Amino acid sequence: MTQTRRAEEYVGHQHPAYALARRPLEVVALERLTDRILHVVLADPAGKPLAGYEPGSHLVVDAGQGRRNAYSLTGDGLNPRSYEISVLRLPDGDGGSVWLHEKLTVGGLLDVEGPRSMFPPVHDQQHSLLVAGGIGVTPVLSHARALKRARRSATILYSYRPGHQAHLEDLLTLAGQEIRLVEATTADDTRAALDALLSEQPFGTHAYACGPPAMLEAYEEAARQAGWPAGRVHLERFVAPDLDPGDPFTVTVASTGQSLEIPSGVSLLDGLLQAGVRVNYLCKQGVCGECRIPVRTAKSLQHRDFVLTAAEREAAADLMACVSRGRDIEVGL
Repeated sequence: MTQTRRAEEYVGHQHPAYALARRPLEVVALERLTDRILHVVLADPAGKPLAGYEPGSHLVVDAGQGRRNAYSLTGDGLNPRSYEISVLRLPDGDGGSVWLHEKLTVGGLLDVEGPRSMFPPVHDQQHSLLVAGGIGVTPVLSHARALKRARRSATILYSYRPGHQAHLEDLLTLAGQEIRLVEATTADDTRAALDALLSEQPFGTHAYACGPPAMLEAYEEAARQAGWPAGRVHLERFVAPDLDPGDPFTVTVASTGQSLEIPSGVSLLDGLLQAGVRVNYLCKQGVCGECRIPVRTAKSLQHRDFVLTAAEREAAADLMACVSRGRDIEVGL
């Protein structure tokens, strides 16, 4: 007799650290790095080991009232006993950061998912240039710690406003013979440092940057001016630039044949959700990759995300539902 079992029934042999699905972790420490940045340390309530992760990975956490936010992990990712994130309190107060600042308590539980890798290192690189702006220091710190553990070399540029920096002491501790730290505290100093550093890196270097949009634009422009190949210039965005409302278009859901009209100013993601089609999502800005869905056919696609590579866009096999548009799209849902 043939028997079938769900995949979940085969996980008994797996090490508990393989758990990545939504689960509660205990808040074991809280530290205010600045008046707006809260550092959070999480561990398994039963003391079990946690899943390792690639440097630059993030954790998705519940942030009150149904919100789910992604925060970069600051550790090196090797055999972690705890997960550490730093949360910037945003002034608008509606994105969940205020809830985390005000509601988390040591000993309490916080639901998380992941870790997930969207900003990994290239493992055959000869040297790393790490560029951080403001709270963008968190994934850069993760990369730097992993490089330090592996005794690999790196140059770090940290751009911050005096009095608002986070993890500067951690970077200073890492700095030494193999890791060089450069600090910049104004926009002009940051651009000058980018121009200089991108011009002087040794052959085989890969560059990584995370920070506010203006700094990332300066980083990309400086890399182009210095003649860097696009494949060696990596970045992670926390916030995407504003987009125009786009033209209306039609989408068909392959599994049901349902045809939806998506008006100008309404995202494909919102159109699908309003029609009762389940789609995972997180940032709604095209930077996290959570709402990636397969494309069956399309007369045209307008990719407006910051996740897909040039080759993936050319293949036209996927899109980010929160920002992508097009003409006569059929999605594989």
